[in-house]
Amino acid sequence: MRERLRYGDWQRLHHGVYATFTGRPDREAQLWGALLRAGPVAVLSHHTAAERHGLLPRPSATIHVTVASRNNPARNQKIPGVVVHRSDVILSRCHSAMTPPCTRVEETVLDLIKVARTPDEAYDWICRALGQRRTTAERIRAALQARERFPLRTEIETALNDAGEGMLSWLERRYVRGVERSHGLPTASRQARVRHEGGNRYLDNLYEAYRLCVELDGAVAHPAERRWADNRRDRANLAAAQTATMRVGFLDLVDQAHQCQTAAEIAAVLSGRGPGVGHPCRAPACALTKP
Repeated sequence: MRERLRYGDWQRLHHGVYATFTGRPDREAQLWGALLRAGPVAVLSHHTAAERHGLLPRPSATIHVTVASRNNPARNQKIPGVVVHRSDVILSRCHSAMTPPCTRVEETVLDLIKVARTPDEAYDWICRALGQRRTTAERIRAALQARERFPLRTEIETALNDAGEGMLSWLERRYVRGVERSHGLPTASRQARVRHEGGNRYLDNLYEAYRLCVELDGAVAHPAERRWADNRRDRANLAAAQTATMRVGFLDLVDQAHQCQTAAEIAAVLSGRGPGVGHPCRAPACALTKP
């Protein structure tokens, strides 16, 4: 082994782990190397499991593995490029068929929620899993119930209910909760499908009785070609069904004051197209007044 390493026929990936080939190790070799270094009972988890399940667009910067609580492969020395998590129920959370071994997608989502830095980031993991149809809200809920201790359990249950109703981004959730529900606006049809020019288009929030569509723009700024496409869609809505379009972005929902102002503007448009709607929320300085 020393001779092969000396002459470059083999290469060292981690302490006690060697690749029996030359050249840069591919991602599979890197993942297997991290698992072998972590020990016989180890699985990919957290962001690396999200990568394997397609919830991340690119490989995670560090490789995350979970081992049994009694094991601590990084006790004496950190493993370069590897983050080690420890759990007593690791085997029950492992996917039965994936190789390299990996936590199930429901468990992966819950693990990532626990380490999320903000509520919006936590909700985004739920939206990614459900939006890409990797799992269902019911399966995540069942995995949550199987965990004896979990922070913010009630909030996660509420988030799963919201996602199950079609709020598949934190921006949609802020709009529905902070604008629509808290100000007594009508309930819009989410991702409403409309036919146009031989194809289907999906509108974020359609108030069909009022002929108003509210589109949510996630980016603070859009490139010119995106703005052109948005304007074309808005004109098509107006020409095909006399449906006006209002666009709401991140800055319109960034805090309660902006949500109240957005609600006031949408309520004014809805009330101008039908019966008066909306009422002030609990905020002392709510911008929306009674119709």
